[in-house]
Amino acid sequence: MKKISGIINTAFAVSFALTVLLEVSCGNLDVVGKDSVNSFDKVLKAAPEAIRPDEMNAGWSFSAPDNEARFIWSRNFAESPVHDVMLEINAAPFIAAGLNAEKLPDAIAVYDGKIMVGTKLGEEVLKYSGEATPLASYEQIVKLKRSAIGYHGALDHYGVNLSGGNLFEWAKDMGTNDKDIVFVLNPEPFINAGVDPGNIEGWVFAKVTVDDANGKPVEVDKLLKPFNLLD
Repeated sequence: MKKISGIINTAFAVSFALTVLLEVSCGNLDVVGKDSVNSFDKVLKAAPEAIRPDEMNAGWSFSAPDNEARFIWSRNFAESPVHDVMLEINAAPFIAAGLNAEKLPDAIAVYDGKIMVGTKLGEEVLKYSGEATPLASYEQIVKLKRSAIGYHGALDHYGVNLSGGNLFEWAKDMGTNDKDIVFVLNPEPFINAGVDPGNIEGWVFAKVTVDDANGKPVEVDKLLKPFNLLD
């Protein structure tokens, strides 16, 4: 039985402050990094039809079941034109909820009916021992940019920090979690640009718990778009 029900659970949190390290005889094993790769692989296999090469961004994309959002990650940091990890979402629901795109900060791009948020992780030329695949490219992020990967223990979610309070998360175990993937946005810049955050079709405006700079839990506002891939 799924352990988390409903679109919103008040215990939902997006926390990237928790890092778990396991001491073993041969050194430190990064459990979060390793397990995030395993769980991301399962997510990719659960929805192979959602995965596409994204040549414009020199990477890969994973589309939401409703095709209203995509998570995009780089195949090669040196070739990514703008961001190495990003969300591309349909702008129409935000415009219908009052968005004035001219009031958005420069860090948020609006083009061709889409909104993009993301971040540049580096300029490295990524080298692969075998074929460059969606999973292999994610493994490069874990290897080279480990600080971008987080874990939230209460919900068993791993995720990529896209900066600016924006995230892409997925369940460690899809068999026990009905939020298999979650697109997460910081609502503040959209509210400042005229959006009514509670009136964006397909998104949920909610209080979530995060760790502050001192590691203490605090509630913040987030826009959430969760999906269960195993329905």
